[in-house]
Amino acid sequence: MPQITVEYSAELSEAFDRRAFALALHQTLSPLVSSDVAAFKTRLRQIEESVIGDGSPAAMIHIRVGLLSGRSVELKQEVGKASIGLAREHLKPVEGLAVQVTLEVYDLDREQYQKVVV
Repeated sequence: MPQITVEYSAELSEAFDRRAFALALHQTLSPLVSSDVAAFKTRLRQIEESVIGDGSPAAMIHIRVGLLSGRSVELKQEVGKASIGLAREHLKPVEGLAVQVTLEVYDLDREQYQKVVV
């Protein structure tokens, strides 16, 4: 069920171990959100161009985690902290480049969400 989208600046393509991050994220969040690892879906999207702040050299990683509605604010905050921590662990420093890691945990409407395996 968890639907995760990770957008990252092109400048981080060599520094951000995306696959390892996604696999670690699935394992870490699975018990928190009571969902089997097999149900996690993570999409990784490279941002070709972005402008951050005043345009000084900077890069970003933005993580969106969609969970079925009904989760507590505290659980969502725990998911957020774990996700940002794992992103930092899987990111090597890039000389002269500040990196902002941001996160959003949002609700998937429980009545409208559907899944089928074919």
